[in-house]
Amino acid sequence: MNVVRKIFGGDTRQLGMVLALVALIVFFQWKTGGLTLKPDNVNNIIQGNAYILVLAIGMVLVIIAGHIDLSVGSISAFVGIVVAIAIRDWGIPWPLGILLGLALGVLVGIWQGFWVARVGIPAFIVTLAGMLLFRGANQYVGQSTTVPVPTGFRVIGSGALPEVGPSTGYNNLTVLLGIVGCAAIVVGSLRSRTRLTKIGAHVEESWVMWTRLALICAAIMGAMMLIASGRRGFPVSGLILVVLVLVYGFVASKTILGRHIYAVGGNRHAAELSGVKSRAINFFVIANMSTLAALAGMMFVARSTASGPFDGVGWELDAIAAVFIGGAAVTGGVGTVVGSIVGGLVMAVLNNGLQLEGVGADKTQMIKGLVLLIAVAFDVYNKSQGKPSITALLLRNVRGGGGSDDGKAQAESHLDEQNPAEAETRSTSATVGEDR
Repeated sequence: MNVVRKIFGGDTRQLGMVLALVALIVFFQWKTGGLTLKPDNVNNIIQGNAYILVLAIGMVLVIIAGHIDLSVGSISAFVGIVVAIAIRDWGIPWPLGILLGLALGVLVGIWQGFWVARVGIPAFIVTLAGMLLFRGANQYVGQSTTVPVPTGFRVIGSGALPEVGPSTGYNNLTVLLGIVGCAAIVVGSLRSRTRLTKIGAHVEESWVMWTRLALICAAIMGAMMLIASGRRGFPVSGLILVVLVLVYGFVASKTILGRHIYAVGGNRHAAELSGVKSRAINFFVIANMSTLAALAGMMFVARSTASGPFDGVGWELDAIAAVFIGGAAVTGGVGTVVGSIVGGLVMAVLNNGLQLEGVGADKTQMIKGLVLLIAVAFDVYNKSQGKPSITALLLRNVRGGGGSDDGKAQAESHLDEQNPAEAETRSTSATVGEDR
């Protein structure tokens, strides 16, 4: 078990979610007679859920900061209808239409961020009002009608990498994308190791690094080769999602801004005593969420070829579910971008597998609701008992026993590894308490 913890950085919570995702894929691959991992079906899973995963990226930052945003579905629908009308009726080229949609998302984010950060109204109330406001605005602007979008615009939702080069039986650009991704990961890891070595910092054993890199690259190339063997290349919406994961994953884990978001969600008062500007953080996470909601809305419209009055209904719930299933804490201060993506993929594979099995929409919703409830309930229970999360319990018997104090220490150690800003916040809180 120590070997596993070394390879995966000791993050048993996130590892558990990955194992759950793999288990779901294997189960539905067996139940559907191999349909789940058909290249076209994998493409459909990515394209059909990319907009929800984009929302989950923004939502995880909101939840880490200790808030909830209920307006994202309505904002997506509002931006989608405005952009569709602007392209159709105002003669705006579709690339400028995308920029218009992003700008509109920023303006909406500034509006909602002002009420949360400056006026001090809880985000739950502000975004609940926004949900009603922008849902009505969507129907008012579009007159409850469907507005089509041009073919060029549809690329961001239903487009895929084209066929180039000699015929190999695979989409060459998709294979090249996988190779470039693996090379970037290896080079980045080696550079990071070199920097740590130069300053005399502790570095992991070489075999641990190379084993982890081999597993990651094998997973990437396996997925890319599978998709490349189908009728279409890697989806453009998937490319957008990959770029966002890389950018926001870096921001959340490697920047001062990310550490401040974790600190505010973990303990706002202690963070403010440490010099963190909580108002600026709250403004950023709300404004950023609206911007990503605008992008998600345009991606959905591009895939469905038209914007309609019922777009965005329930999207906020799917995004919130993905974040919580991915390991975020209800109380804030805990969560990762990658974990939210994994949680979203769990829901996506579950939904896709049930559809392939012919399960009705009513039963599918019930099953998804139970999955969310059970995941969060076990996490809350285990934390209250000073034990690891539900996903960590998958490895509990292998790791060995321990009393409640040991379990609490392990859980806190795990959270420190996952969110170093939270450890800093706890340390600051203790120092302030001693001074008092």
